[in-house]
Amino acid sequence: MENELKLLGGAMVTLAMATSAMVVVPFMQLKDVPAPPGLKPYTGQQLRGRELYMGNGCITCHTQQPSSTGAGRADAQRGWGRPSVAADYHYDSPPLLGTMRTGPDLFNIGVRQPSADWHLGHLFQPRAYVPGSNMPAFPFLFEVKNKSEVTNADRVVLLPPGTVGYDQAVVARPEALDLVAYLTGLKHTYPALTQSEAQAEAKLRAKRAPDGAANKEEKHDRE
Repeated sequence: MENELKLLGGAMVTLAMATSAMVVVPFMQLKDVPAPPGLKPYTGQQLRGRELYMGNGCITCHTQQPSSTGAGRADAQRGWGRPSVAADYHYDSPPLLGTMRTGPDLFNIGVRQPSADWHLGHLFQPRAYVPGSNMPAFPFLFEVKNKSEVTNADRVVLLPPGTVGYDQAVVARPEALDLVAYLTGLKHTYPALTQSEAQAEAKLRAKRAPDGAANKEEKHDRE
């Protein structure tokens, strides 16, 4: 019984130390890091698209965290952008870092591929754009109509020839437009703040905002 209690106590101490080192300490270090001046809050449409991104499991195959290392070459050499820093995720709750790269990193997909038409068509049928792609199609985000049924209010997707019948048109549902708005808004090309610059920025904001207004402003930004 005594040995069991020692084992249990040791396990609890180890767990507490690991939690402190991996959760508590990083949180205390990063909780006051301000958003870079070039990072803008999400629009309402982009937030809806972000929910769809999470709900459809996109994080399973895509990361949003370029690094300075990689399998064979750095992510910047792949055209995925500079390594990300904590401030880049100021408005993300939760951050969608991801761990698998079955597909490319999407941290700067809005820079690499700004065309909404491309994204809509790629979501409808990925292999029409990237032969051999193993990305699943998302036809439920669209409606296939006869061309005679299309109205001026419909957002018709421009597709490569042969993707659908010659007398058919693919119309994007609002959900597809929301998701594409989120994807095309992923642009992190502004300079990254160093740790010292972030601390200086936080102190400057605190001085400018009297009576704790800075903290209220930061909280409002996150919401």
